[in-house]
Amino acid sequence: RLQRVLKKHDILLIVDDIQVGCGRTGTFFSFEKADLQPDIICLSKSLSGYGIPFSVTLMRPELDIWEPGKHNGTFRGHNLAFVTATAAIDEFWQDAELTRAVDRKARLIRNALDQLGETYQAKVRGRGMIQGIEFQDKDLASAISRDAFERGIIVETAGPSDEVLKILPALTIDDSQLQFGLDVISECVADQVASGRSR
Repeated sequence: RLQRVLKKHDILLIVDDIQVGCGRTGTFFSFEKADLQPDIICLSKSLSGYGIPFSVTLMRPELDIWEPGKHNGTFRGHNLAFVTATAAIDEFWQDAELTRAVDRKARLIRNALDQLGETYQAKVRGRGMIQGIEFQDKDLASAISRDAFERGIIVETAGPSDEVLKILPALTIDDSQLQFGLDVISECVADQVASGRSR
């Protein structure tokens, strides 16, 4: 429906897949299951595959009005990033193994968060390997994040009041590392609630 409205009014559909694309939700593009056909797609983060900063903007050929060498700037054309991105795409997207692995790890994350959600009356949402748990106490997620950091786990917060604990592990994390991180987070939640934080 969205695409019909945009097409009717001659508006481009631009998808920002920087954080949620490149396998984060299981498929290469996060919007594949929605059957969208964007005009422009922004990609980055997991795209390089090896931690080298890299981003690209994909667009329909008819929208590409730039002549070779005209669209230039200081941080463009990082050759090492092109090499690592090519290697990552060749390695991780030659078959469906990464998609299967992300789906499997996503279930581990969802199961852990669902247990926390039931225990602490918190809302769980997300897809693939970007999921979150929203606590009623707006300060709880930040306290958990600080506690987890002290225990060696980096976990972000999100939401207008940082009330969501955002689980965003590396796509290549192995199951034992993921489970360890989820266990630490569960312990931090329990400890923060037990220390007197309201739910």
